[in-house]
Amino acid sequence: MTTLTSAPDTLTRDALAVLQPGFAGTTAPDWLLRRIGEGLASVGLFGRNVAGDGQLTALTAQLRAEREDILVAIDEEGGDVTRLDVNTGSFIPGNLALGTVDDLELTRSVAAELGRRLAACGVRFNWAPSADVNSDPDNPVIGVRSFGADPALVARHTAAYVEGLQSAGVIACVKHFPGHGDTNVDSHLALPRIDASAEVLR
Repeated sequence: MTTLTSAPDTLTRDALAVLQPGFAGTTAPDWLLRRIGEGLASVGLFGRNVAGDGQLTALTAQLRAEREDILVAIDEEGGDVTRLDVNTGSFIPGNLALGTVDDLELTRSVAAELGRRLAACGVRFNWAPSADVNSDPDNPVIGVRSFGADPALVARHTAAYVEGLQSAGVIACVKHFPGHGDTNVDSHLALPRIDASAEVLR
C-alpha cells in the first residue's frame, strides 16, 4: 500500500472519484499508485498495457493491492479493436461479422466468453460494445466496428452483447451513439459534426 504524505484536498478527491486515467507500460507507475492511494477509483487500460493474459492479471492484482475495489476498465471490442490480443490480432469476431451472421445467441455467447476472459484477468468494465449504426460508407473510424447499417439489427445485437458481457460479471459500456456512424471524420483527430434532426437521431 502506498503511503500518503498528506491528505488530498476536496477538489482532488472529487476528481479522483470520477477520472479513469490511462498510463504507459505493463506495470503501474509510481504516480498512478500514489493517486490510487489518494482515492483514484478507476483506471483505463489500452494495448500499451497488455503483453498477455498472465501479465494483465498481475497488473490488475498490483492495482488492487493499492485499492481492493478499484474499477479496472479496458477498450476491448474484439475484431479490429483489441487490447487483449494487440500483438497478434483478435480471434474474437468483431461486430460486423456478428451482425452479418445475425444470430443473437452467437452474439450473446461471444460477448460472454470475452467477459469471462476479462474477468479472469481482473478487468470488470469494458468500453464496449459500439452501438453505432454504420450509415455513412465514407466513415473512417466505425466501419466494421458496427453491427451494420440497419438500426433495428444494431439495437438487438447491442442488447445481446451487453447481456452476454454482463452475464460474466463485466460491466458493458455502450458507446458512440447517436450518429457517430454517420460521420466522415475520425473523432480521434477532429470534431465530427452531424447535421441531422432530433427525429433522425432518435
